Amino acid sequence: MPDNLLMQPNHYRSLMAEPGSRAIMEKTIRFFENKGKTQLLEDFWNRVWYRDFLDFLKKEQIFAKLLTPAEYADGDPDCRWDTARNNEFSEILAFYGLGYWYCFQVSILGLGPIWMGDNEDAKRKAARLLKEGAIFAFGLSERDHGADIYSTETRLSPDGEGRWLANGEKYYIGNGNEAEMVSTFGKMDDGSGDYVFFVTNYRHKRYELKKNIVSHQEYVANFALHDYPITDDDILIRGSRAWDTALNTVNIGKFNIGPGSIGVVEHCFYEAINQASNRTLYGMHVSDMPHVQKGFLDAWLRLTAMKLYQRRATDYFRNASNEDRRYLLYNPTSKMKVTTQAEQVLMLLWNIIAAKGFERDTYFSMAASDIWGPSKLEGTVHVNVQLIRKFMMNYFFNPADYAEIKATLDARSDDYLFRQGPAKGLGKVRFHDFAPVFSRHSDLPNVGRFIEQLERFRSMLQEAPPNEIQDKDPSFALPVGEMFSVVVYAQLILEQASLDKLEAPIINQIFDFMVRDFAGFGLEIYGNPSAGEAQRDACRDIMCIRPLPNRNEADSIFQQYIRPLNGAYEMRP
Repeated sequence: MPDNLLMQPNHYRSLMAEPGSRAIMEKTIRFFENKGKTQLLEDFWNRVWYRDFLDFLKKEQIFAKLLTPAEYADGDPDCRWDTARNNEFSEILAFYGLGYWYCFQVSILGLGPIWMGDNEDAKRKAARLLKEGAIFAFGLSERDHGADIYSTETRLSPDGEGRWLANGEKYYIGNGNEAEMVSTFGKMDDGSGDYVFFVTNYRHKRYELKKNIVSHQEYVANFALHDYPITDDDILIRGSRAWDTALNTVNIGKFNIGPGSIGVVEHCFYEAINQASNRTLYGMHVSDMPHVQKGFLDAWLRLTAMKLYQRRATDYFRNASNEDRRYLLYNPTSKMKVTTQAEQVLMLLWNIIAAKGFERDTYFSMAASDIWGPSKLEGTVHVNVQLIRKFMMNYFFNPADYAEIKATLDARSDDYLFRQGPAKGLGKVRFHDFAPVFSRHSDLPNVGRFIEQLERFRSMLQEAPPNEIQDKDPSFALPVGEMFSVVVYAQLILEQASLDKLEAPIINQIFDFMVRDFAGFGLEIYGNPSAGEAQRDACRDIMCIRPLPNRNEADSIFQQYIRPLNGAYEMRP
């Protein structure tokens, strides 16, 4: 098992091999540790805009190194858009506060249309601004429509002199208060009906910054454009490719959300194990109580699984091409599964530390207010579940041959992200056969039980698939999609477990909760009024398959991996 599975700031070991990337991670950890927990929390509770953080990023040119594709790096070997590196950095930021991660997240989104666009001058300008310490924003959503890009009301109208005037109001726009380039989405009001991305700037007098719509440390803007002048130099991309760019940018951004959720609950885990191990109730340490140990074990296993999935899904994203678009399933699965698993981990830990989780001087209290956010960003859980269902039949019944994807941590720029092409054809995406990876681990009792559930679910889809009415009924379609997501999640966890040479007992215990989760979604379908008899029979079988307990195995994992985390990390005051 790798010794850096949970982030450990005091003895941090980056996944990156080259010194430049390691320096980014180490400097960022040092910035927050020097800031200290007291000031970190005071800034959060007082909603202080993180000027010191932005000054640090500017001094070290961190966003420039992480978010500039190599083509525009002017030869700087540390500059590249590397998904594995960005994921690691996201985890670190969120470990210290989701607000810091959010600044990075919305800059990623804001840069997407720039790097995907046709405007070379805008790309060179973005590269220069990154070196100067700029942050960026993604002006897509509107108050009445959210991210429903069909309904955008922002318009570019010709001014009669070969230029354009932008009018419209945007909502939910992170960094909108200080973004040097806001990639703004709208429609051409010239009779063409074309979609368009263009650039605006918060300093312009025609850019009205109306308010911060959240009561938080970060700034989520409502801004309005009033006859904001736009020239061809400001237009990034127009036509159908602007539409595709909106969706493809979200593909990139949503994959950055899972690492944020991971970082939050990692810090919570340290606080919880420290508190429970050093508190005595009824004559015993809280961490010695059987139900507490069970809660810690479940939380640690879920957190371990989250990290395994995210790492393996990263390999597929970094190796994507027009011929291999499997990331289009693995990304939304990360978005909806890792984020909701993080919510479960926090609740397990909160049930252990109880009132301590409300205390103002704990990181946990900050996390408890923020952890529910990531699952609602870049499409709700429901939206992402419905998206992944588009891949379900090809995944189960129409596998394709692919060369094996190796672990991909090399220092290269992930240029395909900015040329993903048309955002269509999801039903044609095919996947490698899921069965072999499960078979290789079928000797583990709980993996074997999961395979039984999986095969019963697959048979249901083949013999009694959802009918047209059920497909349109979220109360039925969503648990079907959730069950599918558990299979995908399990597959990539097993792939990464093999790469990491993870001990068999840990894998077996991970699948203890996987079997329980799968049965839970089966219960939802079984209890649905529209479920047919064959569907209920299948789900009854799934529900009746339970994990095989192994108390000695569970106790060994707790003693070997969880108990030693007591005192392993506590943030500096």
